[in-house]
Amino acid sequence: MQPEDFYILAIESSCDDTAAAVLHNDKVLSNVVANQSIHAEFGGVVPELASRAHQQNIVPAVTAALQRANVTKEQLSAIAYTQGPGLMGSLLVGSSFAKSMAMALDIPLIGINHMQGHILAHFIDEPGFDKPEFPFLALTISGGHTQIVRVDAPFKMELIGQTTDDAVGEAFDKTAKILGLPYPGGPLVDKYAASGNPDAYSFPKPKVPGLDFSFSGLKTSILYFIQKNRQIDADFTDKHMADICASVQKTIVDILMDKTKLAVAQTGIERVAIGGGVSANSGIRKAMEDAHKNLGWKTFIPKFEYTTDNAAMIGISAYFKYLDGDFTSVTETSKARIEF
Repeated sequence: MQPEDFYILAIESSCDDTAAAVLHNDKVLSNVVANQSIHAEFGGVVPELASRAHQQNIVPAVTAALQRANVTKEQLSAIAYTQGPGLMGSLLVGSSFAKSMAMALDIPLIGINHMQGHILAHFIDEPGFDKPEFPFLALTISGGHTQIVRVDAPFKMELIGQTTDDAVGEAFDKTAKILGLPYPGGPLVDKYAASGNPDAYSFPKPKVPGLDFSFSGLKTSILYFIQKNRQIDADFTDKHMADICASVQKTIVDILMDKTKLAVAQTGIERVAIGGGVSANSGIRKAMEDAHKNLGWKTFIPKFEYTTDNAAMIGISAYFKYLDGDFTSVTETSKARIEF
């Protein structure tokens, strides 16, 4: 193979999805995700159960990824894995497997920052999806993170804004729990919001200086709002579910967009890319499309399968590191918390 012609097997195991992907250079040949449904009955991810499920799923996921890509393990040029951040038990399953396989095949190992993976997912060679030019702003929104990042190069990133408490995905899920919706509730809030009136109810927006976010106060105000109205009408939630969800979603989207507009004004960068699981939300996608039309921004919205946790984003990040010969020692450890 020529230096520009290589195959990377990528593994993602930061939380409760076991994912494996095979990339040929910057093109995805397969992208397999094994979900863990067991957490639904507990209303959230249970770390010990997640790590056990990863142990059960990782071999089938990797096998399926290689088979769907029609690539043998002997053709692989490198093994990539999520080094952090995430649940330590889950990370260790993926890193241990990746290290063992890389050593057995005597090929390079590449550790990847999960959050950088969400941002670099925009550089997957995917028909119909443009790649952002540097520099650009990345709004990374997920169940565990809410960040605004200035991106000047694939691994030259500056965190310029982040949540001071709850992440936006957590705010959606906790709102759903207050409303009696099953876990994961974020997608259900989005679904109900589609048929509701976003101006039916008003919720306060937190006053946080600079480019940082806060969602804990909003979550509390929603809780008090529901409790107050249920005292008046026990069926209030069921009767007004669509309007409540639409109003909550509008408030959250407004908070995200207000800070993103401020970031654009402060940096002068009008190229904005979204990533992370919450970027699948229809409200934030529409808001970004509106910003493209009305504000003149150049906006980038990834293919749906690259928004939630997946291994393709780990693979494309490893692609850039492979080009630079930036490999990871098998002695490096996984990290529950990791900086840019």
